[in-house]
Amino acid sequence: MIPQPPFDQAVVTRHGWAQAVATVLVALGAMGVVAALGLWAAGASDLPDHAFPRVVAATVVTAVGGTIKLSGSAGGLADTKAGLTVIPLSVTLTGALVLGAGFLRPLRHRAVAGGRELAGWAARIAVLWLPALLALAYAARQTFKLSLGDDTLSDLGDLFGVSPEVGFTTDVPQTLLFGLLWMAGVLVLALLVSARAPLPGRLLPFQESVRPAAHAMVVLLLAYVVLGTLVALVVAVTRGHARETLAVILLGMPNLVWLTLTIGLGATWNGRVEGPFGLPMPHVLDEVLRSKDTATLDLRTLAEHDGRVWWLVVVDAVLLLAVAFLMAARSPARVRAWQHAVHMAVALALTVLMICLVGRISAKYGLSVLGIGDLGGGLGGKLFLEPELWTAVGLGALWGLVTGFLGALPARPVRRKGEIKPADA
Repeated sequence: MIPQPPFDQAVVTRHGWAQAVATVLVALGAMGVVAALGLWAAGASDLPDHAFPRVVAATVVTAVGGTIKLSGSAGGLADTKAGLTVIPLSVTLTGALVLGAGFLRPLRHRAVAGGRELAGWAARIAVLWLPALLALAYAARQTFKLSLGDDTLSDLGDLFGVSPEVGFTTDVPQTLLFGLLWMAGVLVLALLVSARAPLPGRLLPFQESVRPAAHAMVVLLLAYVVLGTLVALVVAVTRGHARETLAVILLGMPNLVWLTLTIGLGATWNGRVEGPFGLPMPHVLDEVLRSKDTATLDLRTLAEHDGRVWWLVVVDAVLLLAVAFLMAARSPARVRAWQHAVHMAVALALTVLMICLVGRISAKYGLSVLGIGDLGGGLGGKLFLEPELWTAVGLGALWGLVTGFLGALPARPVRRKGEIKPADA
């Protein structure tokens, strides 16, 4: 009889280096395709100096938590100032889904996996992920020349030889650090969300409380993205602007719909838009943000411009009750309604916290020549959007308590997997 290899060796062959290479390449490739299509729809393919591939690389870098630095120069007689903080969450979501699926695929059909095995499989991916990030970081570098226009500044620029430039580069150490943390977070979340993914034996007691809630939150976030995409497509068909709509879908749809999720819960965001900058959002939101120095974005201020905003509360309530029911239906029958409420409250509070952290936006650019022009004014622009963080998290916990309890009530008669009712015994 031919001896069989030990169990550990047998499972290692399922997720060796070849599978790790495929997982990393497919994930980054999918992110690159989504970023390229979105940037093409936004008009970035017309950038000078063949900059389009470098802008795509920069978009992928920011999508995984990397840091892009903006820089400007205009000679000794001028001054420039620029900055940008934004995450293209459509690209981020694509990468997370593909990377998580690739990580879980070799582990399917398993009930338990050792911690050493899971760590080794994740380490293989990380070893390949880091050089790929490094290559993207060095590819994401470009400088553009800007026109001063046809006014007085243009004449001064010609007279004194001022040639303003703005460019971007990456902070390589921060990109590698945050990119690795992003990858680790995706792999951990994949293990938490998937009901079929194996866990180390010591963690099995926690899966009954964590996995249904984590799965419910992922379903909630994806449902909002799907719903927002459908609405955007309907608007594109009925009102035009198909290319701009495609850019929003492929670059920033989660940025928009997850923002509206928090606003529907009662959260408040503060922001300002001035100059040429704009946000990928409906006109009513942009109108509020341009109304004063620092605008308050919440249900009340939006309803002053469009009363249909109150439907966000209804949408939030319906979807939260639906995912609360799903969470309860995936949980063991012995879990009580108040426990479901607590699980939902914690999960929704953490989800709102994540949205508030990744949904912040900040951008600015300004130019001044011989003291003429304001770095933050007419020769530039700025925008920012920030949440009132802990109020939003508290509201998320409150909504989670209520919808978690109410959603668990109709789930009581639902037969759980593996449960044997007395009548069947």
